[in-house]
Amino acid sequence: MTRENGKTHKSHENDESYESYDAVVIGAGVLGCSVAYALAQDGRRVCVVDRNASAGSGSTSASSAVVRFNYSTFAGVAGAWESARIWQNWAQHLGADAGTGSARFIRTGGLSLDAPGQDRRKVLALFDRVGVPYEVWDEALLRERMPLLDTGRHYPPKAVTDDAFWDEPTGTLTGYWTPDSGFIDDPQLAARDLMAAAERHGARFRFRSPVVRVDRTDRVTGIGLADGTVLAAPVVVNVAGPHSGAVNGLAGVEDGFRVRTRPLRQEVHEVRAPEGYGRDGAGPLVADLDLGTYFRGTPSGGIIVGGTEPECDVLQWLDDPDAYSVHPSKAVYDAQLLRAARRLPTLTVPGTPRGTAGVYDVSDDWIPIYDKTDLPGYYVAIGTSGNQFKNAPVVGRYIAAIVAACEDGRDHDTDPVQVDLPHTGHRVDLSHYSRLRTVNRDSSFSVMG
Repeated sequence: MTRENGKTHKSHENDESYESYDAVVIGAGVLGCSVAYALAQDGRRVCVVDRNASAGSGSTSASSAVVRFNYSTFAGVAGAWESARIWQNWAQHLGADAGTGSARFIRTGGLSLDAPGQDRRKVLALFDRVGVPYEVWDEALLRERMPLLDTGRHYPPKAVTDDAFWDEPTGTLTGYWTPDSGFIDDPQLAARDLMAAAERHGARFRFRSPVVRVDRTDRVTGIGLADGTVLAAPVVVNVAGPHSGAVNGLAGVEDGFRVRTRPLRQEVHEVRAPEGYGRDGAGPLVADLDLGTYFRGTPSGGIIVGGTEPECDVLQWLDDPDAYSVHPSKAVYDAQLLRAARRLPTLTVPGTPRGTAGVYDVSDDWIPIYDKTDLPGYYVAIGTSGNQFKNAPVVGRYIAAIVAACEDGRDHDTDPVQVDLPHTGHRVDLSHYSRLRTVNRDSSFSVMG
């Protein structure tokens, strides 16, 4: 028997539950599977563990899977634009033949409506720098291109229980259109696609495998699972979504973060789209911070509606990421659907909620943490705040680059890793996602990122 960090562990010698890998990834959501794929492509022997029954069945399964580019920083816009090029050539990215069964990118275009606090000039300047095509729509053009939308200004967003919610508009809106926006038709399938790609490079996946221990000496040495299995590895990557804080606690690295994360329950709802909303049943993305909502079409002729965390709403922070209802609530359903109906007056709002609830892993500034930690060999891809699904294709490469550099002796804290994006030609400084950054005041402090 050995004793380290105050805990007694079995010796690994002659232990049938002992397995050895080059890297262990905790979490098999779309980001965890992307990280596993990138590490396996680099020639590492990878094992992925997840407490759930299948890839993408946690937070990923509740994602709206939106592909958009309007982030508040260069790194955010550049990563999203690079990822869009990959989603458009998904089979090529996976190293597989194009065919049935793979997730599909549905290009619908996206409209962002103006609202105070959202500096359109800054976003469009970033679009110009990155090369994202866009059109500025005045109120007349907005009415012409999207006649179903009411262009009235209602800012600030109000609770639907507030009598002022029903006040007449105080003006009219303008916005900007990005023709290359859209969504992924099946977010869970996207995770499974990445899992299959990782497996083709030798990665192994273990499901229904909660992590109960992170082993360490002067660096990480592996993890312990609830069934007694020990997975030894010199590299461990925490991509555990809303459980990432608990895993960091097991690793004893919490004090090394200036930016923290915590779990937040969120809901999205689906109803039938109004007649004439989009072509072929897949209407465009509309980001409406004026009312505090967003919505997009579905391939089946529906419309998915979510919220943008307006100040008038009480956010449902969780102490325990497993202690929440997966069923939509009437209060949140009413708030989000009635806001959408103010923008889409022909939208029918059924009396019974239909939708799902998931949990975001939210950072202090709603920008993710992709980084090393104070424990050598232990890395994180956390705090994704409900806005990083679209960036899954590049996040794997970000983490793989940080791992490769740090394991080769580079100090990413003082000499930040930079990644060249092959499809768009941009270079991203990954210190933008550092755990040691100060809170980024350029953020929207919402799911918009």
